[in-house]
Amino acid sequence: MAAVTAVFATAVLYHVYFDRSNLPDLEGFTRFEFPTVGGIYDANGQLLKEMATESRQITQYREIPPIVRDAILAAEDKNFFSHSGVDYSGFARMFCKIKFGHLIGRLAKMGSRDSANNSAVFPQGGSTITQQLVRGCFLKAMTAQENSDQLRHGQLLARLLSGVIGARTVNMLARKVEEIRLSLWVEGQMQKHFGSKRRAKEEILARYASSIYMGNGQYGFAKGAEYYFGRPLGTFTVEDADKAALLAGVAKSARYYAPNASETGRVLQRRNQTLSLMAARGFISPDQARGAKQRPIEVVEQHKEKIIEASAVVGNILDELTSRQSELSVTDLRLGRIEVYSTVDAGVQQIANQALERGLLLYESRHAGAGAGGLVQGAVVVLRNSDAGILAETGGRQFYKDRSSAYSDLNRVTKSLRQPGSAMKPIVYLAAFREGTFNLATVVPDEPISVANGRQQDVKWISNYDGGFEGMIPLRMALAESRNAVAIWITGKIGVSSVLDTARSLGIQTPLRPYVTTALGASEVTLLELANAYRTIASGILVQPYVIRKIVRNSDEVMADSGRESSPIGVDSDALSLIQEGLRGVVRVPTGTAHALDSPGFPLAVMGKTGTTNQFRDALFVGSTYGPEGITVAVRIGFDDNRSLGRDETGARAALPVFREVMLKAYGEKLVGRAPRFPAEMEQHIDEFLKGRVTGDAAALTAIALPPSGTAVSDQRLEGPGNIDVDPHASRTWPLPVIIRTIPRLP
Repeated sequence: MAAVTAVFATAVLYHVYFDRSNLPDLEGFTRFEFPTVGGIYDANGQLLKEMATESRQITQYREIPPIVRDAILAAEDKNFFSHSGVDYSGFARMFCKIKFGHLIGRLAKMGSRDSANNSAVFPQGGSTITQQLVRGCFLKAMTAQENSDQLRHGQLLARLLSGVIGARTVNMLARKVEEIRLSLWVEGQMQKHFGSKRRAKEEILARYASSIYMGNGQYGFAKGAEYYFGRPLGTFTVEDADKAALLAGVAKSARYYAPNASETGRVLQRRNQTLSLMAARGFISPDQARGAKQRPIEVVEQHKEKIIEASAVVGNILDELTSRQSELSVTDLRLGRIEVYSTVDAGVQQIANQALERGLLLYESRHAGAGAGGLVQGAVVVLRNSDAGILAETGGRQFYKDRSSAYSDLNRVTKSLRQPGSAMKPIVYLAAFREGTFNLATVVPDEPISVANGRQQDVKWISNYDGGFEGMIPLRMALAESRNAVAIWITGKIGVSSVLDTARSLGIQTPLRPYVTTALGASEVTLLELANAYRTIASGILVQPYVIRKIVRNSDEVMADSGRESSPIGVDSDALSLIQEGLRGVVRVPTGTAHALDSPGFPLAVMGKTGTTNQFRDALFVGSTYGPEGITVAVRIGFDDNRSLGRDETGARAALPVFREVMLKAYGEKLVGRAPRFPAEMEQHIDEFLKGRVTGDAAALTAIALPPSGTAVSDQRLEGPGNIDVDPHASRTWPLPVIIRTIPRLP
């Protein structure tokens, strides 16, 4: 036994004091690059999301108040500033705590293995601050395995010892020896780096105060002070000795000493024990200690910080982070190495969230008992016209199937490819304007028309939403009323390739099918692409949407700025003006599908287009205020499983109210500046058209009296002489006068 002991002691001494192999990388430790909290912020610096592997705040030595330093040293390591990483005076105390009875019993039963025989012989504790820091930073895996009944070290000496004192004890001793070795080495390296033992000690204490676990997911004394007392650590004075002592006690063992409502006795006992140690070592007076002990433990009630729900934005940011910056990753954000500043406006984001939720609830109220509750989905995106910066992005409802949304969920703005329906038609009309042979006054046929149906020789007849046809009508009216037959006829005249080329010129990148039915939205696109196409039309500026404004490292180094390159749209300015005026007419023309937006209750000048897909599977509205100073809002409502929303659930009925609320509140709360006006000449052209419809040929036009201005008219078809139809797409408030065209009967 003497020989074995001598060999063991020699091996341990050599390993601790002379062996410098298999050492950890100390560079990050020296630079104080501990994992902290990464933040994602909106355009105004408001926090949108914290991301972290550990909730931690780096605290420099000078930022630790003296009373907190004293509490740490009194509770954990009174000789910290004098030893070199290991306090040898503590070895005698540890020796006295060895369970010699267990050890003798172990020797008597050498070779016998049972759970009792494998219990710990040597005591826990006795570690210096440096040892605790080394254990947490470099020996996590070794510490996690030491309580195993299986030997974790395969050396011959370890196997021999495990037969005498048990595998668990050998695992613990091996970790302890490595802890001592690394502690001595770390202190030596820190002293070399910082030039003096005192400076090295201060840096080590700062790292300990920033890394120690404080319970409830909080790391470091600064986070602990904020979590338990609702105060910054730097505000602590000698009058807060009780709080400092409590935090020092938590650091000893967060599992046992973190304050909670169910167990205060041992927390109070540990705090008072630390106060006694502080008094015994002269850090506070006996009177101060007695006074501190009389104070009750009072921790603040925990309230989660109100953070704007922006799950889709966060997911989009993470995607853009990895695609734009090859040298960065989500891990850099989780470890707090970087902070991301987005283009999002938290106020607009909240408006979009609430508007979508209300829109979905309105839909569900119309279909109570139909199994739609909590299942119908939607998406909203708001773009800044000038540079396609994303101001808000809602990728789905906040609670879906009784589960709160998360940034890893499906983002229906960027990831969901769906048909745009009639929201695709403005691209067809713009393509026609680019040809130079069409303008808003061109008379086009709204009459039965067919298209080839797949590979077979049969054809598919195109119908309009109202089931009828109007004959020869101005192109302006065809766009406003969303006549399907006219869109197909125009596509046949200019060629589907012209439509696809125009879509690409507006920034749509998803390949569109080279079929004529693409004119009616048969090809799938993302909502973000569709929104950007309308934004490009409104502004005349071609640029891809983005959500990251800049990325900043902890050192305040700006690693990446938006730097988005924009260019004028590759479309003739006259053609662009025509489609802008045409989309403005969708709102202003009384039979336009978005005429509900032309009312005293909506004092904003907008242009836009509804979209409804086959069998009412999706309802969309995309619209903009004018020019680079405006914004674009796109809304889509639909089920993920592609079921029908129900009869008459059009873009005007289901999606337009969401658009209306977003626009009204974003401008009403002055979050996006003043709403720009459309050019006076453009508005005048529409005025002249409307005036001409009133005073035109009485055989072709008729004016009818509807309820007084401000009266709501529900969805219905109003019929009169000559099959007079009004738009059945949505409830609306009608101004006076309302002009409704006489539709000639067709054979």
